[in-house]
Amino acid sequence: MFKIEKIPSDNQIRNILDGVSPDNFYSVFSDCYSKIEESGHLGGYRFFQDCLLVAIDGTEYFRSSKIHCKNCTVTHHKNGKVSYSHKVLTPVITQPGSTTVIPLEPEFVIPQDGSKKQDCELNAAKRSIERNVHMADERSIILGDDLFSREPFCKQLLLKGFHFILVCKPDSHKTLYEYLDGFIKSNNVSSISSRRWNGKYHEKIILRYFNNLPVKDGENVLHVNWADITITNTKTQETCYYNSFITDFIIDDSNVEQIIQAGRARWKVENENNNVLKTKGYHLEHNYGHGKKFLSSTLLTLNLLAFLSHIFLEFMDKTYFSVRKALSVRKIFFHDFKALTKYLYFDNWKHLINFMAEQLELNITDIKMNSG
Repeated sequence: MFKIEKIPSDNQIRNILDGVSPDNFYSVFSDCYSKIEESGHLGGYRFFQDCLLVAIDGTEYFRSSKIHCKNCTVTHHKNGKVSYSHKVLTPVITQPGSTTVIPLEPEFVIPQDGSKKQDCELNAAKRSIERNVHMADERSIILGDDLFSREPFCKQLLLKGFHFILVCKPDSHKTLYEYLDGFIKSNNVSSISSRRWNGKYHEKIILRYFNNLPVKDGENVLHVNWADITITNTKTQETCYYNSFITDFIIDDSNVEQIIQAGRARWKVENENNNVLKTKGYHLEHNYGHGKKFLSSTLLTLNLLAFLSHIFLEFMDKTYFSVRKALSVRKIFFHDFKALTKYLYFDNWKHLINFMAEQLELNITDIKMNSG
């Protein structure tokens, strides 16, 4: 059919892919997103003020002291050694209480044309915002760690129509906390406390907030709104959790809890995305091939697309969803899939997934799919 007499070897496929930029696959991310939106499943991810929560975070997926390419980040260590690495920013749509994230297209930390400085996660985040500016029309809140709560990035988000809830630490925002300390000492910071049983012990939860603080020193600087959360064990008085955030939303008693819930959901980009890809069968950090141009980043993109495809099928294919629910551990699912296709022939995907459902004796009609 394709006039190919010999199947290409693994190395030849890698050689071909080395010249293929990962952005050639980005339209597939957009297509999956559109289909999920059209099906109504995206509605289940809307949270505070009916917004989508888009968490951003960077992760390293390759490091070596020998293998490298032109797109590697080069690190010179104090002991004189040099290491080469690849990092990527992995935005996802997330929601408090959900274990399923929806990956968006990645943004790679790579040397930029015309720039003498090394690229970084923050610059990658700026490019990702430009690439996904259409998400602003969807009413999106950008979630991120302290690295992203800098004035230039916050201003870019507001200029493009995004909202933000970002971690804000005292060490990196000294001016903001100097102002805040004064208001705390004068007892002008609003506070709400509650108590709950977590299944093991009682917790005391204190939420504090204050509006209109300068994000840094200087004139005509951006002013933001601040909130923090402290959770303590009521018996031992030990602090179990603490974090603080800045946002462009005006905070009051009625919304402070939801704003902090949304801010804390940023961890899901690491727990439900990056860690799943590294430890649950996708082998994100495995070097499938490095190449001299794009191979490493293109293979990483295909890995992310595989993950997105599995999530897409959980939303759109009831039989697939039922099989995944029965084989809830990803590694078991992948093992069964590999074993079946090694020893049995299936005409198509539907044949395979129906066979698995039949052997597991699943009643598909009784299965209720997730809505988000």
